This record gives sequence, structure tokens and C-alpha cells, in this order.
Amino acid sequence: MFAVKRLSKARAYFIIKYMFYCITGKVIHYEEGKLVVQAGGVGYELLVSNNALIRLGKTGLECTVYTELSVTQDDVRLFGFYSKEEKNMFRKLTSVSGVGGKMALQILSSADVSMLAVAIVSGDTATISKVKGIGKKTAERIILELKEQVSDAVAASGAVADIPVLSEEKQGGVAADAIAALISLGISKTDAYSAVAAAMKKTDKLEQIITLALRSFDR
Repeated sequence: MFAVKRLSKARAYFIIKYMFYCITGKVIHYEEGKLVVQAGGVGYELLVSNNALIRLGKTGLECTVYTELSVTQDDVRLFGFYSKEEKNMFRKLTSVSGVGGKMALQILSSADVSMLAVAIVSGDTATISKVKGIGKKTAERIILELKEQVSDAVAASGAVADIPVLSEEKQGGVAADAIAALISLGISKTDAYSAVAAAMKKTDKLEQIITLALRSFDR
């Protein structure tokens, strides 16, 4: 007889949290902040941002929604996102002390992912503090903690000086900030470099570069 070990609460939570990566199905209901997707005979209620609702909130739409399961002692919530980048931004926001899932969705509802990435990289507290329930101190903490993560990610992946697809004069400044923002959203170093290089052929504005780069990853 083999002994079956009971899973610890922490282990069980880890397994449950990463069970759902995405859900592909048909939208059967939507309302402010919520989306219901039917897949395999099951209707999944997802908490979503306004930006996700704008893109996915259409009854009968066949779509893939990326998900994040939040399990606490008092509640279980399934969050939904229109892209991998939005999901990655949600994870980064909720990693900041004092920022929960509800607040992260409010932030994601106030601006799209590219605008938030620009705000974090450029230290723009004004954009984030416009969100209801977020003061200047919270905005500063979000930028401080996430900007450090971005810097670490860029350092770990190598300096921007080795970008073969960008000229030397474009390897710093705006290009570096755009690449840092994309890497912070979970995009690989190589893909980020290539996307920024392509975008910079059309514009030299940071927000527009990131927007164009993200569009190139749309599936």
C-alpha cells in the first residue's frame, strides 16, 4: 500500500492558481466588470477590465480569454484578460504591496497596457493617481516597485547596446524605455528588440512605439 500525502494549503493553492491559463469559448453574457464565457458546457464568470470588456463584450463572440485565479480564505475569483500582456501587467500590479486584484483591474480599466507601461517606465505618477482610490503615494509605490523590476529584467537580459537591429544613436533613450516596458510585460528580449526596431521606423514617440510594438504581437 502506498501512503498518499495530503497537500499542504500552500501547495494546493499553488496548483489551483496555475490550473487555468486561458479559456476558449463563446461569450454568453457580459456586464460592467464581468464576462461569462461558455466552454465545454461550463459558464465561467470572469472579472475583467473595461478595456477587456470593450474588446470581448459581445454576445456570441468566440474568443480566448487569458485567466488568473485568485484564492483567499474568504473568496475565490477568476480574472480574465484580453491578451497575455494585460495578464502580465495584472500580475505585476498585484505584486505591489497594497494593490489587490480589484485595484489592479481599476488601473487596467483607466488606461491600456501600453499607456501604463509608459507611465511606469517614465515615472508618470499623474496618470496612475487619476485612478479612483489610488493616491499619489500609492502611485509612487507602484512605479518604484515595478520600475525596479523592469530595470532588473533589462539588466538580466543584457544591455540595449547589443541590439543589432537598432542604430547606435537609437539604442538608448526612447528605444531603451520601450524595450524595458515590453520586457516587463513578459515579451522576450529578441521579440522586444525586433518590435521596437520596426516601430521606430514609423515614429519616435515612446507611447506610439510601445503601442505599435504590442499590436505586432496580436494573434
